[in-house]
Amino acid sequence: MAQLFKRIITFSLLFVFCITLLYTQNDSIEGSEENHVYIVYKFNIKEEIAPPIWHKTKKAFKHANEINADRILIHMNTYGGLLDAADSIRTIILQSKIPVYVFIDNNAASAGALISIACDSIYMRSGATIGAATVVNQTGEALPDKYQSYMRAMMRSTAEATGRDPDIAQAMVDPSITIPGISDSGKVLTFTTSEAIENEFCEAMTETVDDVLKEAGIENYEIIELKLTLTDKIIGFLINPMVSGILIMVIVGGIYFELQTPGVGFPIAASALAAVVYFAPLYIEGLANNWEILIFIIGIILLLVEIFAIPGFGVAGISGLILMIAGLSLSMVDNIGFEFSDFQITGLIKAFFIVIIAMFLSIISSFFITRQVFTTTTFGHLALDSIQEVENGYSISDKVYKSMVGKMGIALTILRPAGKVEIENEIFDAVAETSYIEKGEKIEVVKYETSQLFVTKKNG
Repeated sequence: MAQLFKRIITFSLLFVFCITLLYTQNDSIEGSEENHVYIVYKFNIKEEIAPPIWHKTKKAFKHANEINADRILIHMNTYGGLLDAADSIRTIILQSKIPVYVFIDNNAASAGALISIACDSIYMRSGATIGAATVVNQTGEALPDKYQSYMRAMMRSTAEATGRDPDIAQAMVDPSITIPGISDSGKVLTFTTSEAIENEFCEAMTETVDDVLKEAGIENYEIIELKLTLTDKIIGFLINPMVSGILIMVIVGGIYFELQTPGVGFPIAASALAAVVYFAPLYIEGLANNWEILIFIIGIILLLVEIFAIPGFGVAGISGLILMIAGLSLSMVDNIGFEFSDFQITGLIKAFFIVIIAMFLSIISSFFITRQVFTTTTFGHLALDSIQEVENGYSISDKVYKSMVGKMGIALTILRPAGKVEIENEIFDAVAETSYIEKGEKIEVVKYETSQLFVTKKNG
């Protein structure tokens, strides 16, 4: 009996000890949670969704992971932008191990709506809106249903991934989708703040970032904001499509200018520098791949071979031009090999037109600049500004030149088509009438027109 009593006392003491230990641990956990300072990493999306915003987002998520942030907060106010950039941002949000909040400060339209729906929690200011995600072109016209279908699926899958109503998400794209009591007007769905809260597309109405964190139950926090370095700002500026177009103009214009006026030097130097400035930020951002830069270089080589080594403008020249355009265009698009989504194809088409328009404008501009530089003294002594007067002994005798017709000589330089020839121990400027003539080949003068000798290659 005494043994049984001892056992009961032992078990009772053990039970009391376990209960006491459990409560102590709970108090310790609660105390640690109360004392825990949440690290909230904040960055803004308040511009058009484009490659610079994608660059900023990648940097923000990388830094947030490096400092072990507890939350990421996006402060948004955008009317949308490029959907290939928005898709990349959406993907990095969905794959984030750190919960992502978005505070919509007025607008989250189109691509902005897609990014917002990808976030774990959405908070909106009074008077804010979210929706209107129809895919449009630069003039605001809706693109064909092929693109709308892809966007519907993307909005639907994003909503499913974040626990929101996928039918409402796709109604923000397609006006033909009706949802009784929500979207039955035949128009693209856009929510106000109260409507978004009612339909569980927004957690709460908030007016400030501090309000957002309080609504999320975070009282003790430290906000760390993304700070872009000078390098980041330069990269963001250079990958802007408009800036890329200007750089392409310099690349092509420099090459054209140098070919028109060989030996000047600075046009080809400007072209090379522009090519480095064009490709470097795109390569750093992972848009331009090694092979895309390589085909651009091969294109230039083929074009130069066609101009300097092969007569006319044939396979090498056309192939070189195609490769140059392909290299410049593909470098603007975030593709893997030749695999493209519908949005990437749209981006590639835009990039192609940017390249074509920039090249056309560059050639036209270079043509007029060349004439200005070398026919006037506006740019100093690049143009000959002295006058060779006849009374000072300068003259061109048409009789001497006309007497050269029918005579034989040799090519002192390659005629492609212009160059120098030697006839009867005298040197003349001449033009090959057809094709081109190699240095050292025999030539025959066939005519004299516009103060210029025209020659052909003499066989035998």
